[in-house]
Amino acid sequence: MLSSLRYAALAAALIAAPALAEQNGTLRIGVMNDMSSVYADFQGPGSVLAAQLAVEDFAKQSKRKVEVISADHQNKPDVGAGIARRWFDVEGVDMVIDLPNSAVALAVSDIGREKNKVVIGSGAGTAALTGPRCSPNFVHWTYDTWAFGHGTARGVLAQGGKTWFFITADYAFGHDLEKQATDEVNASGGKVLGVVRHPLGTNDFSSFLLQAQASKADVVALANAGGDTVNAIKQAADFKIGEKQKIVALIFDLQSVPAIGLKTAQGLTAINAWYWDLNDDTRAFAKRFAERHPKKMYPNHMHAGVYSAVLHYLKAVDKVGSPTDGKAVVDAMKAMPTDDPLYGKGTIRADGRKIHPLYLLQVKSPEESKSEWDAFKITGTIPADKAFRPLADGGCPLVAGAK
Repeated sequence: MLSSLRYAALAAALIAAPALAEQNGTLRIGVMNDMSSVYADFQGPGSVLAAQLAVEDFAKQSKRKVEVISADHQNKPDVGAGIARRWFDVEGVDMVIDLPNSAVALAVSDIGREKNKVVIGSGAGTAALTGPRCSPNFVHWTYDTWAFGHGTARGVLAQGGKTWFFITADYAFGHDLEKQATDEVNASGGKVLGVVRHPLGTNDFSSFLLQAQASKADVVALANAGGDTVNAIKQAADFKIGEKQKIVALIFDLQSVPAIGLKTAQGLTAINAWYWDLNDDTRAFAKRFAERHPKKMYPNHMHAGVYSAVLHYLKAVDKVGSPTDGKAVVDAMKAMPTDDPLYGKGTIRADGRKIHPLYLLQVKSPEESKSEWDAFKITGTIPADKAFRPLADGGCPLVAGAK
């Protein structure tokens, strides 16, 4: 048991800490993600770097002092929640961003609402974050499970893939991604023949792939991400599943391509919210990012989302005048059009969903690729007004009566 003196000191620290950053004249941003497991290359240090680059660019137009800190949530909601409470209560963090792992993101979003702090999801996937679990303190950047589940399934169904078998990551993100794709399959007259679910960070997919192969479904759909998707695709190639069935990764990011290899990955299709080779601004950012990344990686759409979101957040803080009232800052973010060198112009809806186009991508062949990160060719665009779930369909309590 704490002594009365130690207890009093701790209590005083907890009361005083939220104001520390403001007293010191420094706004604090916390980048929380997976630094050591299946998502480490897909967000990890790259997201921290993206936030730092946004802060550096913001410094060209504002004298506000900003600090970026980071932590590894280990893909555990209790760990992520503990970090968020410590950051908000003790370390004076004003905003938390990234949050790849939907279960962690949901927990941290709830804490942000409780503490009236800002939470932004760039790596987080579940569309529940702007649906029934929406919050006046949360903004969802980059992508979500509705957009990718429906968008990918729609494209595959149009190509004749009518029967589906899902291999799904067994947590909130995977379940939601599977549901969104299933809804599109059922609505379009297709049929789901089976589902198997695997733990996060699975190394051996053989039993799951054999079940998918035995189903004889037209499509083997991977409702997972990061290292799990990479392992599943590599092992599917060993079983030669792609010779008779179509392998579809519902989430497929830039870092997956070198990890799999162009020879195996060529021809795979994907949807991303951004690609580094879109224009001169995105190419310049990618080069700057890679020069400072510890593994010299190019940025994916979630890294770019962190940059874009941090820049818009900081503009909103300057407009409000202080980061203290998180809801007021999010209201300002929604009221201001978004505009930055990577994502261009956009908006944030009442439910917290950031709206922008999505890009249809296809992995290049080894002959087409000119360098390690020259991975995709753009085959189409989903317009911003068609890319995400209709506002009225999400069930977000914040948008009753909104259009």
